[in-house]
Amino acid sequence: MSWSTADIPDLTGRRALVTGATSGLGYETALELLRHGAEVILAARNPEKSARAAADLKATTGQTPEVLELDLSDLTSVAKAAAQLTEPLDLLVNNAGVMATPYRQTVDGFELQFGTNHLGHFALTAQLLPLLMRADRPRVITVSSFMHKSVRGISQGDFRAANGYRKWDSYSKSKLANLLFMLELDRRARAAGSSLLSAGAHPGYASTNLQTAGAGLDGVTLESRLLGLGTKLVAQSAAAGAMPTLYAATLPGLPPGSYVGPSFLEFRGAPKIVRPTRTAQDPELARRLWAWSVEATGLDLF
Repeated sequence: MSWSTADIPDLTGRRALVTGATSGLGYETALELLRHGAEVILAARNPEKSARAAADLKATTGQTPEVLELDLSDLTSVAKAAAQLTEPLDLLVNNAGVMATPYRQTVDGFELQFGTNHLGHFALTAQLLPLLMRADRPRVITVSSFMHKSVRGISQGDFRAANGYRKWDSYSKSKLANLLFMLELDRRARAAGSSLLSAGAHPGYASTNLQTAGAGLDGVTLESRLLGLGTKLVAQSAAAGAMPTLYAATLPGLPPGSYVGPSFLEFRGAPKIVRPTRTAQDPELARRLWAWSVEATGLDLF
């Protein structure tokens, strides 16, 4: 029998933070967490969009989410946001991301996609770890993509696009980094005897503004038009795309290190546990990525 949001247990008393929660997958994730009783923090870059999302969520659920200003492309902003939180945190959903942008650098000089999608979440998780460890059964869910299957490795040079920039290659590598981080966090938590559960999810092909926002930074191009058309014709809804994240975030007894995606060719459909590529499961590559991330951010976990 397919899993649905009706299977989410009562989350009363659980506190969750969702990055990129003003639209798309993050908004739908926050919506269902609120509907099932969780206290939710919307962490996003734009305060005006966050305020609108919070108002909409309150109108829909009757619950008032908190709002936290967070720019994952700025490590100082990440530190400032984490410092504002003081209560135990049961769930961290590393959801926010950028896709296929023209070449840009983060405030700290990293390639924008790698810096935002991986390094920003690495730094956020590290700085929220003390609050997570104060919860009874903390979870960290990191959202990846089936695009991680299109690349076969990562180098430290990818942090700054040192070997040239190809936007889809960089996006795919950032999503591979998300999985390598998720699985290495799981290994380290279990080795430390921690109760923290690290798992991952991907939405398949879901209709959000992520597909067109990055390409649109180059203006209205043939690529952005085709992506927009393909999304309208083929993609499942953002609500359906958020289902794997919600499954990973709330399923009782979820095995540590699980990766959840859509059931039909990992493209659409009800969520189920799926397998990352062998590259994503490479523990030596994960250890190297971890060491490079510690060097880049000045932060570590476990």
